[in-house]
Amino acid sequence: MNKAPQKRYDSLYRKHLSALKRQGKAESSIDLYSRAIRRVCEYFDSPPDTLNQEQPEGYFESLISTHSWSTIKVDPNGLQFFYKHVLKRHWQWLDIVKPSQERHLPDALALKGLERLINSTRERRYQTFILTCFRMGLRLGETLGIRMADIDSERGLLYVHQAKGKKDRFALLPKLTLQALRAYWATHRNPTLPFPRGHTPEEQCLARTPMDRGDTEVFQSHCQQRWHSQSDYHPHFASLLRHTPDRHGRQPTGDS
Repeated sequence: MNKAPQKRYDSLYRKHLSALKRQGKAESSIDLYSRAIRRVCEYFDSPPDTLNQEQPEGYFESLISTHSWSTIKVDPNGLQFFYKHVLKRHWQWLDIVKPSQERHLPDALALKGLERLINSTRERRYQTFILTCFRMGLRLGETLGIRMADIDSERGLLYVHQAKGKKDRFALLPKLTLQALRAYWATHRNPTLPFPRGHTPEEQCLARTPMDRGDTEVFQSHCQQRWHSQSDYHPHFASLLRHTPDRHGRQPTGDS
């Protein structure tokens, strides 16, 4: 861009970042939405407010051949946010690009392999951690963030703080998971954390922070390597943990 268009772009880009922060977007969303503006401006070599209705169609056609559908789905949202909150214009983007919808059921063999994976370690904290993720459909960070006060054993619910989109929510707490959490807690008796940092019961009892996220990721990677040679290996282990019937509000069988 020449000097004048570049100055215009810089001004609009700063307003875009400011609007994203004012609207309470997460850091990851700010990064993705701002990247969408940078990408389209680089493609057309012009400020984003100069685009007409026809230009984005060619842009997304080019994007399809070079980027994943996850990127292609985010970019229209970033551009639409820019037009709504920065330019104060309405622009219908939804019909420009629309990926095909695919639905897949979890691999039943992979679920059997997951049971073997849980039993592949003798460390109760990791067994309980994976069981909690799996049975409740929680993300790694959500499980690490559990506090004892979040557990409502009478109603069978868990209060999840700052879940996806920084929104709090309730998750079903199956009886089997509650029993496993109680059994593991009895080994350390930390007053606030079910998964405290530390390697000995004494360290865990006094810990004020949960166990390290990196340790759980290393354990997960190690288990995946051991599982890889099995016929029921599933390459998307972390995703499989979350996408279970429990996540959609149905009580698992065998817990009553």
